[in-house]
Amino acid sequence: MASFFHKTFIKYDDYMTQKTDWEIIKQFIPKDKVIWEAFYGDGKSGEYLQEIGFDVIHEPIDFFESDRGDVIVSNPPFSICKEIIPRLKELDKPFILILPSSKINTQYFREYFKDQIQIIIPLKRIQFIKDGVDLVNKCNFDCFYYCYKMNLPKDIVWLD
Repeated sequence: MASFFHKTFIKYDDYMTQKTDWEIIKQFIPKDKVIWEAFYGDGKSGEYLQEIGFDVIHEPIDFFESDRGDVIVSNPPFSICKEIIPRLKELDKPFILILPSSKINTQYFREYFKDQIQIIIPLKRIQFIKDGVDLVNKCNFDCFYYCYKMNLPKDIVWLD
């Protein structure tokens, strides 16, 4: 039997968001604000947000050196969340981020956003796109939409 300790874990951050995963929360994204899709990826996420009616800034620039838009809406690289979270607090602007559901249990997340986060829980597990291929039913972990200063109707919103 294989041991956990023999497993090699490699971090991949090139899992992109499908258009449908932005469409299901579009009612929670403010129409009157400029959206900054802060993590470029393959560039499609910004296109999808524009296609569903938002004014979007989406450029291949350094998140840590930039400050754009009014609201951040993004699927950030999970492997550098520990660096992203303090930067978000420093920027102190509203955001909606797709992150693993387990993120809420990390000390660094709690340190910066305890009692300030609202969560949107999708009906189904979010599936991603890798190398242009839709990975339907292949994602083996749950993600939520973590929201800060978005004034959702409830702290936990369950999508139907």
